[in-house]
Amino acid sequence: MEAIRLKSGEAIDKAVRALVNRVEQERGYKLLNKNITYEEFLNNKMLIVHAIREGISYELFDLIKEVTPFNEEDWASFLGISTKSLQRNKVKEDFIFKPIQSEKILELAEVTALGNSVFDTEKQFYLWLNTPSFALGNLQPIELLKDSYGKEMVVNELNKIDQGIFV
Repeated sequence: MEAIRLKSGEAIDKAVRALVNRVEQERGYKLLNKNITYEEFLNNKMLIVHAIREGISYELFDLIKEVTPFNEEDWASFLGISTKSLQRNKVKEDFIFKPIQSEKILELAEVTALGNSVFDTEKQFYLWLNTPSFALGNLQPIELLKDSYGKEMVVNELNKIDQGIFV
């Protein structure tokens, strides 16, 4: 299992570097560290802004999808498209998501990275996402991830949990 996770990590790092190369060529944004990792990418807000504007490739999305607890139906709902459209995009060579969809993909990647650092396992994080929360108006956190304001509420709640503040 660890070998699979390591190989998946290498693939996502490689896809991030391909995106960074595209951003550098198209946007003129220069990055000193050419060996950037997925984790470093998620912490570089200016690079994320440029990446959103350039668009996320389906290849990178597919790798991000593997490291998040969301299924295809969840992703289709978050991105505001049907699962059929999502599947059609998969077979298109060099498909690039629109900026609005790219932003949502990266928001969910950030939430997942934070959630996985707060909870011991991905399973615990997914259970929390699907359990109504008193602090979030008795809504399931996953329901709030559909828009930016809800995402911020989920991130704030995850930070409170991480700091040991329970409501």
